[in-house]
Amino acid sequence: MKRVFRIYDIGAAKSELLHSHRGIVTPKCPTNPTRIPTATRSLSSKAMSDLYGQFADKWTYAEVRAKEELIEKVSLFRDELMKNVKDEYTFENLLEVEGSNLFKMYSDGAALIELLRLLESSPHLAIKVFDWRRKKDKMRPMSTEEYAKGIKIAGRMKNVELAVEFFMEATNKRVKTTSTYNALMGAYMCNGLSEKCHSVYCDLKQDTNCCPTSVTFNMLISIFGHRVLVDQMEAVFQEMKYYNIAPNITTYNNMIAGYLTAWMWDSMESIYRMMETGPVRPNINTHLLMLRGYAHSCNFKKMEEIYNMVGPHIHENHTTLIRAMICAYCKIPYRNRVKRIEELIRLIPENEYRPWLNVLLIRVYAEEDMLDQMDKSINEAFEHNTSVNTVRIMRTILSTYIRNNAVDKLARFVTHAGDSGWRICRSLYHGLLWMFASQKRIEEMEQVLVEMERFNYGWSKRTFYILYKAYSEHEEEYRHKLYRVLGLMCKHGYDIPL
Repeated sequence: MKRVFRIYDIGAAKSELLHSHRGIVTPKCPTNPTRIPTATRSLSSKAMSDLYGQFADKWTYAEVRAKEELIEKVSLFRDELMKNVKDEYTFENLLEVEGSNLFKMYSDGAALIELLRLLESSPHLAIKVFDWRRKKDKMRPMSTEEYAKGIKIAGRMKNVELAVEFFMEATNKRVKTTSTYNALMGAYMCNGLSEKCHSVYCDLKQDTNCCPTSVTFNMLISIFGHRVLVDQMEAVFQEMKYYNIAPNITTYNNMIAGYLTAWMWDSMESIYRMMETGPVRPNINTHLLMLRGYAHSCNFKKMEEIYNMVGPHIHENHTTLIRAMICAYCKIPYRNRVKRIEELIRLIPENEYRPWLNVLLIRVYAEEDMLDQMDKSINEAFEHNTSVNTVRIMRTILSTYIRNNAVDKLARFVTHAGDSGWRICRSLYHGLLWMFASQKRIEEMEQVLVEMERFNYGWSKRTFYILYKAYSEHEEEYRHKLYRVLGLMCKHGYDIPL
């Protein structure tokens, strides 16, 4: 009761001040009006303004304190419900006694809305509370915001039918507003039912008692953006002007996300520049979207500019963006790209291994002729049972071994890769044959031929030429094998090299 009187006193003071400030002051006793000097009137006006400001601070404080008390009370009640969720009798009794008293204290439904918000991590429990409340006919009628909250939670539970039931109940009780329409659109959107979501929007436009809001249009822009329906997304953005609704930060971010999904980099950049020069400034989510867009488009200069702005935030919360940046560096040769890649890799926790990223690193190290780092990444792939199925990458690995004259490492790699299910191509064996032959390790070269047969790779023209070259350089020692190779070449119709 003290709280009620305190707020009332403040309200009364506010009313009196406003009344006085307008010059409608009734004198306590009839006196002859005297002329007040201009300076005195100005001083009085200034004093009243200062006094009004002092009370305005108290009004704000009262509102904040009332909100804090609401959260505190609802939080305690939420804790009690959570403790007794398995005891059906105690749970129902808490709702009947403490819940009823709490909800009666806030006639605008603020207590139930706050409770449902606190129970969002336990949606089944939230729906249970909501279902109990809507069946209490003796209590005050439920507000539109309470129904909207219930619809939203039902949508997050993937129970679209229940969300529709709540919406129809709100309609029958004549508390259907734009909030309930938006909540049902959100429920459909969360469950991937974009066509039904758009259908609800059409119903909203036909409802003469309701009008779309920025939330409505933001959902539509998000839906069309995810489906890469750029024309429809842009049409919705223009429709906001028809309703005289100013785009907010969510609107612009959804537009950027839509253009990013469609890989329309120029349009994405245009929206970002519009935000930089307009009244709605970019926020952290905007910068994260732009960072992803610049990474996908391999715009390294702008990507690094954005990264320098939001780097600390990314390190803590967005390892997916770090991987996107690494992927960008892996796509196109760039100065110091290996150094930048390794700096970013250190930011990724060890337990967040990704096979595709491992394969990209193998290719980058191979392209940069960094044998030791490439071997390390290859061994990591073997440990995680990651296999490479691309001939191009296998040939890049082979070229690195050949350039570094690492025949023994190549031999181990070919054997291990074959046993681990990697894509084995004939080029690997030919490279190994040539390297053994160039080092005059004929017996090991011949063992490679056995491995080729094990993987059903017959001798090709190039195989014969390598063997002919190897045996001809040691003709006296391997003359019979040389003649055998020559005979097979003639049999297959291959020319004999001079």
